[in-house]
Amino acid sequence: MGRGGQPAYLEPARMGHVLKPAAIELTGATFGWRGHAAVRDVSGRFAPGCMTAIVGPNGAGKSTLVKGLAGVLAPMAGQLRRDPEAVAWLPQAAELDRDFPISVLDAVVLGGWRRIGAWRAVGGSETARAHQALRRVGLEQLAARPLQALSGGQLQRVLFARLLMQDAPILVLDEPFAAVDGQTTRVLMALLCALNAEGRSIIAVLHDMALVKEYFSQTLLLSGRVLDWGPTAEVLAPERLAHGQLHLGYA
Repeated sequence: MGRGGQPAYLEPARMGHVLKPAAIELTGATFGWRGHAAVRDVSGRFAPGCMTAIVGPNGAGKSTLVKGLAGVLAPMAGQLRRDPEAVAWLPQAAELDRDFPISVLDAVVLGGWRRIGAWRAVGGSETARAHQALRRVGLEQLAARPLQALSGGQLQRVLFARLLMQDAPILVLDEPFAAVDGQTTRVLMALLCALNAEGRSIIAVLHDMALVKEYFSQTLLLSGRVLDWGPTAEVLAPERLAHGQLHLGYA
């Protein structure tokens, strides 16, 4: 529990500066790998403070798109306008090397590398930030544990703590609730809502349509290109999906 008896993930971030609104804008942007376009001609704007789910069938290019939004991939064509310092990135947990010999605390501290610098020593303030981030995800008691000793749900909480260390106004997440237990999903979803209430934009690839409909006001429907983008209730209306001949599961 946090201060005042409330859950720690509901505590204000208190990272030490005023959050500046930021947006991501795309104009005819195409992203892909090794010359092969996976998602084409994306145009639109993720406004400051948005809560946007990216959904679509397998192979739709969802992960490719968010890698582009995060700056992991450069556009093959078109334009992407964003402040790189304003975007924090949470990749899929499967992309993390769990065998690297590092403690939970050190893994979280590394989330602040852009602020700390590659060669600077980690000071007490950064360690305090990392402990605060771990407290918000409910893992402060595991700070000294080796990363490889964690369960899947605990590892995902560590990735969220790293995300908090980046302290950015835009959070881009690729399948943040994949292969984690229900309790972890509830805690981390509540944390995302709290971060959004602080003014941060949340952009997430999701497969659980129940979560999308309950928590995300905007939805981008993707299948190699943008099929729809707007209010979730409209984009996921059964008649709209039927018109696009798409079936999305309600896991």
